[in-house]
Amino acid sequence: MALISQLFGDEIYDPFLSMVNKCPVLNTPTDWKETPEAHVFISDLPGLNKKEVNVEIDDERVLKIYGEKEEKDDKNVKWHRVERCRGEFRRSFRLPENVKTDGVKASMEDGVLVVTVPKQEVKKPEKKMIEIEEIKG
Repeated sequence: MALISQLFGDEIYDPFLSMVNKCPVLNTPTDWKETPEAHVFISDLPGLNKKEVNVEIDDERVLKIYGEKEEKDDKNVKWHRVERCRGEFRRSFRLPENVKTDGVKASMEDGVLVVTVPKQEVKKPEKKMIEIEEIKG
């Protein structure tokens, strides 16, 4: 127990919290809700501005939110604890068929990114009856 106290100080070691802090996916929480008009994604990106975040949708209807959380490193500073996530982050979401990818809007305020993907009506495929021919032989 003394070794753990030396490594982690007086704080109780929480392996789940340690995993969350090291995992960019878990450290970029994103909510996805569907309204009658759109799919709305809300991502918490504290400390970032819109120049540090990218949003794109590819041809396969995958929404990608990515960027990099950078911290300038001063060699004259001694860190006692580093708990905030740094580095690259990336989230991907496969969108359903009812999205209209050419009308996507994104906004960011106070470290919260909101991406709105409008919906469109999906045409149901028509059924076509195929006549079965009789083979005379």
